Amino acid sequence: MGWIWPALDASLIKGTGAAPPVAFGPDVVAGVGGVVTVIRLAFVLLVATVASARAQVPVDVALVLALDSSASVDEREFAIQRGGLADAFRDPEVVRAIMAGPLKRIAVTVMEWAEQVVDIPWIVVEDAGSANLLADRIDGQSRSIPTGATSIAGALRFASSLLRTAPVDGTRLVIDISGDGRNNQGQPVDIVRRAVVAQGVTINGLAIVNEHPTLNYYFEDRVIGGPAAFVEIANNYADYPRAIRRKLIREIRTLSVSEGRSGSDRRQRLAKPAASEDALSGAGSVKELSSMLHPIPELWPPPAGGRLIRDPS
Repeated sequence: MGWIWPALDASLIKGTGAAPPVAFGPDVVAGVGGVVTVIRLAFVLLVATVASARAQVPVDVALVLALDSSASVDEREFAIQRGGLADAFRDPEVVRAIMAGPLKRIAVTVMEWAEQVVDIPWIVVEDAGSANLLADRIDGQSRSIPTGATSIAGALRFASSLLRTAPVDGTRLVIDISGDGRNNQGQPVDIVRRAVVAQGVTINGLAIVNEHPTLNYYFEDRVIGGPAAFVEIANNYADYPRAIRRKLIREIRTLSVSEGRSGSDRRQRLAKPAASEDALSGAGSVKELSSMLHPIPELWPPPAGGRLIRDPS
């Protein structure tokens, strides 16, 4: 069974105006009646304890899946990305790859990039049931970004922020970015790539080469990086389902040279400022998401079709 971490701030979830389930108001400290105050404070502490207990679930891979939603991708092409990704998680070989790892589970979040939106919050996948749960959620998502520039640099910044605030302890930290074009907005992608890789993250790419036959070389030179990084090629969108399945199996099974380091060590590296941190925190970068991704599993399931976190940059 998978664990899902929704955001506490309901205003960030598309389609709901509901208040968060936990209210931490002034009456917690100075409420009317000591009993009420104690009960409310105890409840808040209980929620915090549950959050802390699940906050650092160890997983073999913490994986950000970034789907291209830029102007070059039409509705049919985006639907192929979404459907291909969902079908990949239903594939028995993908499930076997997940269960073959030392910890026998991975954590996944799904985002769109152009303006950067999280479609699926972090979920732990550890068996066929949780893989199918994720697949169904992917299938149920509508496109959040109708158009936008091809900002691979912005996508990498955003994905890196998701990893920095992930409620899991990943032995490996991986960004899996799909795209059909070159970076045309924001910082030079190779500079951002260098900053992300310096934080212990592997960036893998899936190049859809129907419009740019040499795009895979661009991904190799400018986009991917980190231990065991690679580029998978989809000859066109019809080929995407095959390519994403193959890519998932490869990156889930890959053992990097830093595999011997604990996930905690790698997370400490993420928390330390890198020499090229300016590439991640400069003008237009993604704001810190730690207050948006509190791990409160099972207490507040996100609504069907919900969306999380739009990058303001």
